[in-house]
Amino acid sequence: MNVAPRSPGGWLLLDVRVIDPATSLDARTDLFVPADGSPVRHAEPGDASAADISECAGLVAAPAFVELHAHLREPGGEESETIATGLAAARAGGYGHVLAMANTKPVNDDPAVTRRMLDAARASATGVELLPVTAATLGLGGRACAPWAAQNSAGCVAISDDGKPVADHAVLAQVLAGAAALGIPYLSHAECPCLFTGPIHDGDAARAFGVQGIPTGCESRAVEAELALAEREGAAIHVCHLSTADSIRHLRAAKARGVRASAEATPHHLLLTDEEFLRRGPDTSLKMNPPLRPAPDRDAVVAALFDGTIEAIGTDHAPHAPHLKAKGLADAPFGAIGMETAFAVLHDRLVLGAGFPLADLVRRMTTAPAAIARIGAGRLFSGRPAVVLIAPDAPWRVDASRFRSKSRNCPFDGWEGRGRVLGTWMGGTWAASPA
Repeated sequence: MNVAPRSPGGWLLLDVRVIDPATSLDARTDLFVPADGSPVRHAEPGDASAADISECAGLVAAPAFVELHAHLREPGGEESETIATGLAAARAGGYGHVLAMANTKPVNDDPAVTRRMLDAARASATGVELLPVTAATLGLGGRACAPWAAQNSAGCVAISDDGKPVADHAVLAQVLAGAAALGIPYLSHAECPCLFTGPIHDGDAARAFGVQGIPTGCESRAVEAELALAEREGAAIHVCHLSTADSIRHLRAAKARGVRASAEATPHHLLLTDEEFLRRGPDTSLKMNPPLRPAPDRDAVVAALFDGTIEAIGTDHAPHAPHLKAKGLADAPFGAIGMETAFAVLHDRLVLGAGFPLADLVRRMTTAPAAIARIGAGRLFSGRPAVVLIAPDAPWRVDASRFRSKSRNCPFDGWEGRGRVLGTWMGGTWAASPA
C-alpha cells in the first residue's frame, strides 16, 4: 500500500478509520490532507484528481500525539540527545508536539536558553513542534523563582523543575500563583528528598542486590502534601509520572474535594514492575525516577488510567548515552527513553491485551495532554495538518539499535507485539516510521 504521498495537491486516505477525540469522531471515512498547510477535512468530490490516493482499509488516522513530558538534553547533554534527534525520535513515534523539560545545562531558566532551543527545533526540519518548559526555580535550586513571565513571552508553555521537587512549600505556593497568573500549567515532580534513598524501589530486588531502596512514600507523601497546598491556594496542579497506589488514592480524594488536579502515567509505570530486576538482573535501562514499583502499585496506575483519574500519557523520555548507563546500578543516571515505543507497547498490552479502547488511548495521547498543557494541538480538523497513521494489526519488534534517538536505554528493547505507527504527516511532509 502506498503511504508515501508525493503529490503537491495533497493526500487522500480512502476508507480509513478516523479517531478525533476533539470532535468525538470514530468512524470509517475518506480523509483529505492538504499539502498547502490548510486544515485536514473530509474528502470532497474532485479531491482525487489533485492528490495521492492511499487505500487505507484497516488503518487508523488520528491527530499527531502530544508529548507532555520529555527531556531532550540540549543544551549541555548532546552526547545523550540533541533537539534534532529527540524530535526525530518523537516523530518516529507519532508525536507532533513535544514539551521539553528544563533540566538542561545550563538550566532553562533564561529566555536566551529558550530561544536557543526553539532555534534548534526549527533547524531540525523535523516538522515537530517544540514547546519548552521553563524551570520553576533558578538553577532548579528550589529557592529563588525563575523569571516565568519573560520565559512565557520567549515561548515556554509550562513551569516545572522536573527531575527535582520544589520541596519548600512557601516557594511552591509562589510557583502555583505564578503559573495561574500566566495561565500556564505547573508540572509537579512530587518527591520527598529525605526518602529518596536508593537507585530502585525498596523491595525484593533492592534486597537481592544489596542496595537501599526508595519507598513508595517518597512519592505519595509529596503528592498528598502538594495536592493539599494546591487546595489551600485555590490553584491548579499537574502531577507527573504517578507510580504508587497511595498517590492514586490521594489524587482521587483531592479530585472528589474539587481540587483542580490532573496527572499522567508513563508506559513503563503502566506495563512494568520491579520484578523485572529479578528476571533481568541489575539492568540500568530499568532504573528510572520514580522507580518501577510492585504489581499492586502498577495495577493501581492502570486502573486509574482506565477510569480517567489519570488523564494523560507522558513518556518521561529521558535519554542517556550508553557509557553513562553502563556505570552500574548505583551510579548510572535515572531514566528511560520512550517516545518511539509508547504507542506500540500500550496498544499491544492495554488495547489488545486488556480491552482499553483504542479511542481512549488516542485521547490520552492527544487532546488530554494538549488540554493539560493548554495548547492548541491534538485536534485533527483544525490548525496545520498533523496526522499520525496507525496500523493496528501490524506486528513489531522493538530494536533499540534502530532508534532515531541517540540513546538506547529502552526498557522495552526486544519486546514484540501488534499495532504500530506507520508514519506522520507534519509540516507538509510525510515521514515513515521504522517497521
